[in-house]
Amino acid sequence: MFAEKISRLGTETAFEVLARAKELERQGRDVVHLEIGEPDFDTPRFIKDAAIEALNAGFTHYGPSAGQPDVREAIARVVSSKRGIQATADNVVVTPGAKPIMFFGMLACVDEGDEVIYPNPGFPIYESVVNFLGAKPVPLRLQEDRDFTFDLDEFASLVNDKTRFVILNSPQNPTGGVLSREDLEKIGEILKDRKLWVLTDEVYSEILYEGRHHSIASVPGMAEKTIILDGHSKTYAMTGWRLGYGVMPKELAAHVTRLMTNCNSCTNVFVQIAGMKALTGPQEEVTRMVSEFRRRRDVIVEGLNAIPGVSCKTPKGAFYVFPNVQNVPMPSAQLARELLDKAGVAVLSGTAFGAHGDGYLRLSYANSVENIQKSLQRMGEFISSIKG
Repeated sequence: MFAEKISRLGTETAFEVLARAKELERQGRDVVHLEIGEPDFDTPRFIKDAAIEALNAGFTHYGPSAGQPDVREAIARVVSSKRGIQATADNVVVTPGAKPIMFFGMLACVDEGDEVIYPNPGFPIYESVVNFLGAKPVPLRLQEDRDFTFDLDEFASLVNDKTRFVILNSPQNPTGGVLSREDLEKIGEILKDRKLWVLTDEVYSEILYEGRHHSIASVPGMAEKTIILDGHSKTYAMTGWRLGYGVMPKELAAHVTRLMTNCNSCTNVFVQIAGMKALTGPQEEVTRMVSEFRRRRDVIVEGLNAIPGVSCKTPKGAFYVFPNVQNVPMPSAQLARELLDKAGVAVLSGTAFGAHGDGYLRLSYANSVENIQKSLQRMGEFISSIKG
C-alpha cells in the first residue's frame, strides 16, 4: 500500500523523547528538559514588532518562490560580509525552516546510488534523506580525542568518483565541535577538483564561544560547489517561525526554487520581513543569549565531569554537550530511557545521531542554570545507584 522509499525515511528522536516527557508531565511527573534543541529565550521584541507591522501592511499573500527580493538581497549582503564571499540575491533561496535547503539540495544533486559523506554522530536528518533518496550513506566518524572533529586522512579515503555530496556541520549538533580554518582549507584541497557538491550546515554559526566562524565557501575554489545552509531558529530564538535560507551557485538556486514552487509555493512573507529585520537590526540580544549559553555550558560541563563514570569535553559552539558514558554499566540508549523514566531528566542517546554516537548522551543546555543543576543532581544520584 505504501511506497518502499517511505520505509527508509528516519525521524528526529528529540521530538519523540519530548512527547514522552510531556506525557510524563501530564501524569504529574517533574521533568527537566535537556532533549530538545531549542533556545529557551523569547524572540526579540523588535522582530515580533516587524512581523506585526508587516501583517498590518498587508503582507499576507503569495510571494516569489525563491523569497522576497529585498529579503534575499539582505541575506546576500550579510552572508557576504560574514563569510568573506561574494553573493547576490540570485544565490539565495528562502525556505520555511532550514531543513528544506538540506532536502532540496540533495534532491537536486544526488541520484540513486550516489555516495554522500556526512558526519557521524550528526544531525539525524542527514542520513535519513540520503537513505530516502536511495543514495549510499558514507559516515564520517567524529572523534572525541580530536574535540569531535575528524581525521582528514580518513576523510580523504572516503572520497571517490561515486561521491556526489559531502555534508559538513560547524558548529556541530550534537557534539558542539567546530572546524577550524585550517581544517576547512585541507578539506577544500581534497575536494576542489572533484565533481561534487558540499552542503555546509552553519545554522549555529552565531553561537560560538571562541574565535570566529569560518565557512568552506570562503576557501578558494569551493564557493562554486557549496551550499550554505543557515536560518533564524537558533540565533534569534525563532524555531516556531520556520525561516531558513540557502546560499548557493545561481544555477542550483534555480533548481531549488523550482522545488520550492512544487512543494511550498513560497515562504510566509510577513515572516520573511521579520527575518530581514532580525538580520539587519540590533544584535545585542544575540550577544547576551550566547553569553548566557556560555555560562550554562561551563556549569553543565563541570557538573558532568563530577559524576563518576562520566566525562565531558567542553564544546566550542552550539548549545549541546556530548558526554562519554562508556564507563557507566548500562548501554547509552537504555541509560537515556531510564534517566527520563526514573530520574525525570530528558536527554538523548548518542545513538540517535548515528552508530558512532554509541556510548554517549546528548544534552541541550538551552535551559536555566537552576534546571541544569537539578538535572545534574538527579543524573548523579541515578548513575551512582546503578554503579553500586
